[in-house]
Amino acid sequence: MMGPMTAAFAYLGGRWATEVLEVTSDLKALDRGGRWAVLLPYSGPLIAIRFQKWQEQPPELGPVSWRGPGPNAWQSSLDEPAYLNAVEEVRSAIAAGSVYQVNICRVLSTELPGREHCDIAGLSALLQARNPAPYAGLICAPELGVEVVTASPELFLERASGVIRSGPIKGTGKVVGDLSAKDEAENVMIVDLVRNDLSRVCVTGTVAVPDLLRVEAHPGLVHLASYVSGSLVEGVGWPQIIDAIFPPGSVTGAPKSSATRIIAELEPVPREYYCGAIGWVDADEGTACLAVAIRTFWKSDGQLHFGTGAGITWSSDARAEWRETELKAAHLTAVAAGTWQSGPT
Repeated sequence: MMGPMTAAFAYLGGRWATEVLEVTSDLKALDRGGRWAVLLPYSGPLIAIRFQKWQEQPPELGPVSWRGPGPNAWQSSLDEPAYLNAVEEVRSAIAAGSVYQVNICRVLSTELPGREHCDIAGLSALLQARNPAPYAGLICAPELGVEVVTASPELFLERASGVIRSGPIKGTGKVVGDLSAKDEAENVMIVDLVRNDLSRVCVTGTVAVPDLLRVEAHPGLVHLASYVSGSLVEGVGWPQIIDAIFPPGSVTGAPKSSATRIIAELEPVPREYYCGAIGWVDADEGTACLAVAIRTFWKSDGQLHFGTGAGITWSSDARAEWRETELKAAHLTAVAAGTWQSGPT
């Protein structure tokens, strides 16, 4: 916990949050009361900010300016040969029987053109205008070094009326015809993993898959998404829920323990916020909505970062998986290369 912050704000679930009451890394706080902006890195402690005001009307942020990096300015943590090699390493691990699927990611990074043109709210506005997403949002807390904006299409966890629901995405193509049997198998593997995760905190017999292999269209691509739900065991709190289901299965692999070990061995830089979770929790109402932090940008040390990845199975073609990571990044890095200027909101 730390003292009040003056510059922090968030946009999550269609509401703008201002006036910080509390900041914590303690998951137990999410059960105590209040409405929280939540950022759970792939690795590292929770960042939860309890705001007093949550409103649909945007706050007065003052002038907002964004001038993005050129689309060719990004450097990848894994170049193409290194990524192809990582895919083959995963296939070898699958052949050895230690894992069925692993999501291999790379982090793109670039220098920001100038501090006077790098307001994360400007990038958020660009993304909302040119890449609408069901779980769009941002958390800006400069005093914590946190400036994250997401255009996530994927539901990590929704909670309401004692029921939790997750919507893993596996399978990507430019058009529906690109989706293959490999994509379907990849999705079903992760659905089984998510069913198992939810069963650890849900009443026996209530975990179900109400929607399997739904095709969802997003700017520049299509995905296969499935939805898994279950009724929470009475008295289960956020520490138990997160321990059971985090990190998200769709961005790790199956079995999750083997996949996360292989990820740590093959990915040369930490994912940081990428592939974690971002969203809100209302402890008073017993509701929440957290997205998987994919299609997500974050600022640190004068740089802008963006992650992209693909799920690797035995039937994976390494070059096709590389192209999938490029497809996922191409549209959003092009959007981020734009400019945004506004006066007082």
